[in-house]
Amino acid sequence: MSGQWGKKVKYSIFGESHGRGIGITIDGLPPGIKLDMDFINGEMQRRAPGRDEFSTKRKEGDKVEILSGYFNGYTTGAPLCGVIFNENQNSKDYDKLKNLARPGHADFTGKVKYSGFNDYRGGGHFSGRITAPLVFAGAVAKQILFDKGIVIGSHILSIGNVFDSYFDGVNLKIQTLADVLRKDFPVLDDLKGKEMKNIILKAKEETDSVGGIIEGSILNLPCGLGEPFFDSLESNLAQLLFSVPAVKGVEFGMGFEITKIRGSKANDVPFVYEEKVLTKTNNNGGINGGISNGMPVIFRVAMKPTPSIAKTQNTIDMATGENSEISVIGRHDPCIVLRALPVIEACAAMSILDFI
Repeated sequence: MSGQWGKKVKYSIFGESHGRGIGITIDGLPPGIKLDMDFINGEMQRRAPGRDEFSTKRKEGDKVEILSGYFNGYTTGAPLCGVIFNENQNSKDYDKLKNLARPGHADFTGKVKYSGFNDYRGGGHFSGRITAPLVFAGAVAKQILFDKGIVIGSHILSIGNVFDSYFDGVNLKIQTLADVLRKDFPVLDDLKGKEMKNIILKAKEETDSVGGIIEGSILNLPCGLGEPFFDSLESNLAQLLFSVPAVKGVEFGMGFEITKIRGSKANDVPFVYEEKVLTKTNNNGGINGGISNGMPVIFRVAMKPTPSIAKTQNTIDMATGENSEISVIGRHDPCIVLRALPVIEACAAMSILDFI
């Protein structure tokens, strides 16, 4: 299993959904960084389950207990280890499902790869619950970046076929990110947000689920970050984003839409100088040649519908090899997008911190 990531700052993640706890160790942080625990706890609560009717009823406080690398309010320079103890597991929900491969999950692939020794309860190490330690690491990274003027934010761009407004890739302001962050349902257009809520509740009522798109941004990133070829800004960030369960697509700037226009429109011209070099458009999402160009970095991730649904589906019994049916009982999100926003932002912060 590959539970480590990073070059200058190294992250090592551990735990299973229904195990004793989950957590992450961060190695490479300098001593003397003051950690705002209120901010960290606030980020954890953005992702925590059981907050509202749009998420799973599993209630977890997601309180981080720092075991090492932190003393008297500051990092010590030793590896910073944070753990979140699981408190509300219903492992019995999975007793009847342990031999049935849940569609859309890693039950079958995990059983094959790890010879059946993997913890199947709640998805084990493949569970979306393992993203909670990422949020802790991201909250630490965000604080360091914020002290350098770098701000990261996101919003729900779409749920199903309903779309919010897009970020202004040229003139996006920190205040816009702050305004969205204060909302319980983080969209730019609240009317569109209401439509999205209705789509989620309808799917929930029908024992189904829906997916969506998260649009993220990184503001005030200096020009020159990125190590082409194989560690470009895009490839580095995309690797972390694709490690998040349920992410099925990543794009930067106009993404796939840029294929529909000519080069004369796709190129971000003209270059202008207004205290620093800027462009009048930002079709490439603030990145040229895998290197930040000083414009806002704009990216989007596609989140698939939650695979755990109560609707009856066809599957196989992995013990007998026979065809079977499954209805996934338990507590599951009808839409994972809302709780995934701080996870996506955390990935961006972790990536940028490694470059910084």
